[in-house]
Amino acid sequence: MTDLSRHKPVSGATQRPAHSPTTAWGLTGLLVVLYTINYGDKVVLGIVARPLQEELGFTASQIGLAGSAFFLAMAIGGFLAGTINRFASLRWALAGLAIAWGLCMLPIVVWATFTVLIVSRFLLGLFEGPSSALIHTATYSWHPTEKRSLPGAFITSAAAISKIVLAPALGYVVVTHGWRWAFIALAGASVIWLGLWLAFWRPGPYGDEPTNGGSTKPTSLVQWKELMRTPTFLGGMVAVFSFYTLTSVVLTWLPTYFELVLGYSRIQANSLFGVPSIVALIALFTVSFLADRLISRGVRARVFRAIVPGSALLICAASMIAAPIIQTPALVVAIVSIGYGLGTIVYPLLNAAISEICPRDRLAGTLGFFLAVMTCGGLIGPFLSGVVVDHAATPAEGYSTVFQLLGLLTAVGGLCALLFVHPTRDAARITAIQRRREADASTIA
Repeated sequence: MTDLSRHKPVSGATQRPAHSPTTAWGLTGLLVVLYTINYGDKVVLGIVARPLQEELGFTASQIGLAGSAFFLAMAIGGFLAGTINRFASLRWALAGLAIAWGLCMLPIVVWATFTVLIVSRFLLGLFEGPSSALIHTATYSWHPTEKRSLPGAFITSAAAISKIVLAPALGYVVVTHGWRWAFIALAGASVIWLGLWLAFWRPGPYGDEPTNGGSTKPTSLVQWKELMRTPTFLGGMVAVFSFYTLTSVVLTWLPTYFELVLGYSRIQANSLFGVPSIVALIALFTVSFLADRLISRGVRARVFRAIVPGSALLICAASMIAAPIIQTPALVVAIVSIGYGLGTIVYPLLNAAISEICPRDRLAGTLGFFLAVMTCGGLIGPFLSGVVVDHAATPAEGYSTVFQLLGLLTAVGGLCALLFVHPTRDAARITAIQRRREADASTIA
């Protein structure tokens, strides 16, 4: 397997001594906590959707628009990850983002209007946009390329942890204390994490980030467009875009769907919100553990970077299309949980695939662009779903249409992963470009 991080270091890269696995996994755990808070900020809109409709008279389209505004800003912010990583250390970049998230939670608590909801969600999305790429970059700095599926799964598992732990807790807070306290609790969580981060974080041995807040001169001779034109990048981008569209709808509307269509109580609906995430956790850790173990032992990377995630998306697509046809509520929950849970493995596996084709100093920017395009799925998912539901004869009919359309989109993503993602091949091409240009530069010198 071609591994850019194990080639001769690109000129100017700083080499650090290896550190203990305890340190690596401890700091990975701290990043998981941050990503859990990150997802809590997303999940909270779905938790408070019904109370906002009841207390403030918001329509489904308005709630959906707030969700789409968040994802629009998140996509814009994602393109800034490379710039932030170039001019600020990961320590201060993530600290600043965490502070901003907490502040964005508070305006709606004081001024509960639709305009404030839209503006606060937009600003939250803008500050959350760069976080995914930076969190993955920080995590990967502590793990070699061939062993990034499992740490990537831990990061991805934050979404499941958020729905399993935070969603029921926030739901309880909303029922017992009111929806405003859900936002206050999330703001407080960001402050607590910030203190731990500033106390313990330090860069890992497999990264290439600026130190002391200074800038780092790019050392890779590979152009951005060459990385982004690879079949692995393009095929993976379509795959994650399709599933993220589904994810954005789940985050915004699944509790409401369980309550209005399947007939569960509000507390039951918020608790069932975590069931797909239980399946996701099992799938994430099982598949990622096997991927790291088997790739390290010589199994082709493409098996776990293309075939497995592509197949998972096709299974997910089938489950989404079939769910509206089933009449038994418990069985619908099971079908949706299995399909969505299996689909989540595309995130760590395809993120790891992108990390395989990137030089170290291009990783944050390339991942930022990759994840920003992925996040664009959130621009269309929540709002269009709300529009479809508002204009359907019944909520059940509207949600049936939404699920089936998402199933078809996810099937397209699965086929693109199967046909185009091949990180070993594309990493070899990128390495050849880098070496050829180094040789040309040496000749000119």
